[in-house]
Amino acid sequence: MSYVEVPGAQVPIRMWTDPATVEDVAMQQLRNVATLPWIKGLAVMPDVHYGKGATVGSVIAMRGAVCPAAVGVDIGCGMSAVKTSLTANDLPGDLSRLRSKIEQVLPVGRGMHDDPVDPGRLHGVPTAGWDDFWTRFDGVAEAVRFRRERAVKQMGSLGGGNHFWEFCVDADQSVWIMLHSGSRNIGKELAEYHMGVAQKLPQNQGLVDRDLAVFIADTPQMAAYRNDLFWAQEYAKHNREIMMALTQDVIRREFKKAKVTFDQVISCHHNYVAEERYEGMDLLVTRKGAIRAGSGEYGIIPGSMGTGSYIVKGLGNAASFNSASHGAGRKMSRNAAKKRFSTRDLEEQTRGVECRKDSGVIDEIPGAYKPIEKVMEQQRDLVEVVAHLKQVVCVKG
Repeated sequence: MSYVEVPGAQVPIRMWTDPATVEDVAMQQLRNVATLPWIKGLAVMPDVHYGKGATVGSVIAMRGAVCPAAVGVDIGCGMSAVKTSLTANDLPGDLSRLRSKIEQVLPVGRGMHDDPVDPGRLHGVPTAGWDDFWTRFDGVAEAVRFRRERAVKQMGSLGGGNHFWEFCVDADQSVWIMLHSGSRNIGKELAEYHMGVAQKLPQNQGLVDRDLAVFIADTPQMAAYRNDLFWAQEYAKHNREIMMALTQDVIRREFKKAKVTFDQVISCHHNYVAEERYEGMDLLVTRKGAIRAGSGEYGIIPGSMGTGSYIVKGLGNAASFNSASHGAGRKMSRNAAKKRFSTRDLEEQTRGVECRKDSGVIDEIPGAYKPIEKVMEQQRDLVEVVAHLKQVVCVKG
């Protein structure tokens, strides 16, 4: 489908979904964003749903301003995927050992490594600039610098919630590794600090929603946020690189006879800010639950833990600010999912996937998400499908 325009205060709201299907609270969030005087465009992806701070599945383009709560607390959250030389025929009938081995090298939840991971000891991880990256941590907000030890030890960890690591098989029976994570606790603390600063600034008094407090260009507060934001986005990228390398080493050991090789890793943020130019204007584009889908650019759009995911190429649709959805999108809250579904439902909906099937992950049950096939159908003018993956192992955060 093409987009539908809904009237907004400063700009029209371009929606790649039927506006009638969007929750009232999410539509109100979108209308609130459209009142901001700095906004130059607002695009809404088919996985749209209500979110903390701003609507998940929205692309917010502003001139000379950025909203830290719209970026959210998981700065740089995103996906990485890589095709392996393995095929489905190489896989054992029982994949529980592989899941256990992956869980041993990837701390989940609030966990961290006992000792920092040395990227120099991992295959394929670029180490140029690594020392400089950590030196620059001394320049982030003073209020969170005492978290350095945790940040170092959480580098290469999965986190919780909807973060995951998966072993997948595509339509050609090729095996892929895919994972989803972000900037861990350090990103959260940087985000919360700056959101607190923004809400106290004069330009943000009287906004329709205090979560829409912004930093504006050429101010020390904006400079400080941009510094910390871009550092945290870099942390998230490194975090996924480390996890990908750790798990590739596991695959090499577990499938030693196959002499596994890996294609180039695909990686994309879906909670972040980028400096981009549209219609002759330099804009700060916030993708809150959306990926960049510039012409020919690879992206990853995951479904839920039982339905599969897509590797895509962007079509460069400027109306969406070169964006596409970041996943299937939730159709009910975590609490609602826990009330509605049982562990038996979880077992049924994840049949054929080696994964946790206990009450601790019911909130991530496939039934809590929109059908990924419908989401993909609604964005045919944003991306083309390169591969459809079906998970066979899923490690949940």
